Amino acid sequence: MVSLGEVIPPFLQNVEGGMKLLSFLRAPSLSSPILPIFRKHLKPFNKNRLHHRAIVLHSSLSSSASSSTIPALPTSHKPQIPLFLRQPIYSSTLSDLQSFVNWAKSLASSVGSSVVQLDNGYGPDSTLLLRELKWLLEDSIGDPSLIPHLGISENGASGSMMVVRMRASLEQLYQLWKQRIEERRPFQYIVGCEHWRDLVLSVEEGVLIPRPETAEIVELVQNVASGNEMLRDGLWADLGTGSGALAVGIGRILGRNGTVIATDLSPIAVAVAKFNVQRYGLQEIIEIKQGSWFDPLMHVKGELAGLVSNPPYIPSEDISGLQAEVGKHEPSLALDGGPEGLDSLLYLCERAAAMLRPGAFFAFETNGEKQCKSLANYLENETRSSFCDINIVSDFNGIPRFLTGFRR
Repeated sequence: MVSLGEVIPPFLQNVEGGMKLLSFLRAPSLSSPILPIFRKHLKPFNKNRLHHRAIVLHSSLSSSASSSTIPALPTSHKPQIPLFLRQPIYSSTLSDLQSFVNWAKSLASSVGSSVVQLDNGYGPDSTLLLRELKWLLEDSIGDPSLIPHLGISENGASGSMMVVRMRASLEQLYQLWKQRIEERRPFQYIVGCEHWRDLVLSVEEGVLIPRPETAEIVELVQNVASGNEMLRDGLWADLGTGSGALAVGIGRILGRNGTVIATDLSPIAVAVAKFNVQRYGLQEIIEIKQGSWFDPLMHVKGELAGLVSNPPYIPSEDISGLQAEVGKHEPSLALDGGPEGLDSLLYLCERAAAMLRPGAFFAFETNGEKQCKSLANYLENETRSSFCDINIVSDFNGIPRFLTGFRR
């Protein structure tokens, strides 16, 4: 296991203080509009800050991988430290930093609407990129009060030789911004984190960026567990955990005896999920295991009180049409759900009954109404009446997104 000292800077190893910093450093907006993305049957993605700072991404994606398509992987990985958690060991003059801002704004403005047009109307435009530039500076500058002096807001002033403490060097900032504009690298990978619900989660290449819709699974779990002691204090599993978003979200709402085992085949995802678990002080509640789906859970077969998953469910033929930020940068094994997008979902449905105890709850995220109906029909007719109260739940855009139910 990655130790706390290896992944968390000394000044954040006080868990309570670290949690306060993460909770209050960035207050997420609750009033941002939702922008439909890519295709009607696929998930939209927030263009502003619903519960995070988002680039425009197609979000009907997953954080897990299938063992049938992935070669043998290494078993360890040291996660990267998100930019805003790094110590400000670099410095720059305010004048040089202003020069970077002017260049970055010019590069973002030159994009205009061309990228939007390239991605069928859903690529990042100049307005979004300028907003991301401000967020990049917030993460990079040791003293955020200096940002108004950089021309990002009104009354900007330049030319000062004041020394500014930085969490990244100017050379790194130039490189990162070029990657964002020219390579369409996701902004969350640039800064190494994503705002999700009331969390700030570490993410990096090789780990799917958690989407706001997925957070609704946490709400579903909270609703069923609040009045049910067996669910509230039981053992839960998050399969294909990715960044650990669902595991951390659920771990924080369970009862005093509730626990979570989260699995992922990817060593990068396992390392990042452990980082996020440790950063929120949940090591005694959440265990992260590397392995495919249920494989690491056979020692608790038939004992799970709850099961959640956001598996790969994009149909294979749709992968080539994903936005550049997704198709070129996010892990393909977390996207491709097979010909109809159902390969992983059916696998989970076929094996869930054997893993769940009577009365246990499950919630799976899907690509939309067609997949939900197909899976509901399978559970009702092909599992020997193992499940009851099967329900299709819509996301906050009214799209049928989640399949839920209980083990008889």
